[in-house]
Amino acid sequence: MPDPSEVDAEIRRLALASPASELHGGLCGWLAGGGAPVREWPARVLVDDTLPTPAEDSPLDRLRTASAAQLEDRSFDFALLLPAADAPLVERSGALFDWCRGFLGGFGLAAGANPKLSEESTEALGDLAKLAGAQAQDDGDEEDEAALAEIEEFVRVATLLLHGDCVLAARHRQSLN
Repeated sequence: MPDPSEVDAEIRRLALASPASELHGGLCGWLAGGGAPVREWPARVLVDDTLPTPAEDSPLDRLRTASAAQLEDRSFDFALLLPAADAPLVERSGALFDWCRGFLGGFGLAAGANPKLSEESTEALGDLAKLAGAQAQDDGDEEDEAALAEIEEFVRVATLLLHGDCVLAARHRQSLN
């Protein structure tokens, strides 16, 4: 996974109108919803055919490759591209909510209006939508830090669950036919 600062620099270089966390959420939503892990993913996720395709081995290309591999990996080592743990709570929580907004957009584009979801995935998608509408707090205490860690873990697991329903289960159904 590329460093968030590398991704930010590439976003600025390409003049993309999305913060790194939201862009990564969009990529992961796209992949979890069944979108192809193609190099021109920013144009698809941001719905702008004029966007350039990231160069091979650029930070955005490495982000695509790493994210697709993590979603497919059975060890559940999927990671969200978020600010470091020592960043202020407002920055980390804001980035997490941005990530969720991006995820919903990418997921909707790839999965369509009525994807085949389990009851758990349907509930998880609804919870992600609530998080996407949340606002970051200016300050917090240890309880808020613990709550943010729990929410991050929920988002991570919800992403894997949705990917499982839309991609892995569909692949399994296809192999049975």
